[in-house]
Amino acid sequence: MGRPYLGEFEELVLLAVAVLDGGAYGVTIAAELKQRTDRNISLSGIHIALYRLEEKGFVSSMLGGATAARGGRRKRLFAITAAGKQTLHEMRQIRNELWNAIPTPSCS
Repeated sequence: MGRPYLGEFEELVLLAVAVLDGGAYGVTIAAELKQRTDRNISLSGIHIALYRLEEKGFVSSMLGGATAARGGRRKRLFAITAAGKQTLHEMRQIRNELWNAIPTPSCS
């Protein structure tokens, strides 16, 4: 079996989880992606991607503490796993190899 497939959006979400380093949950991921890509992203789309990434073993989650600001509800916090880091590294390597393989135009 080959390496697991990540779509573009899943890759962006996984990268945001890595950048947020333990402080990743739906709202912070949406804000990070909005800031870096200037795309409005729905929270439901982020949650779907997070659950897929968790099923693939690329992120893990835990419930944070309850806060009054959230009406006593707890946040589900996400962190990248070793497998997630390895997958991002492999994807970056593949992309770099492809970018480097683009022929440069010759000036004649």
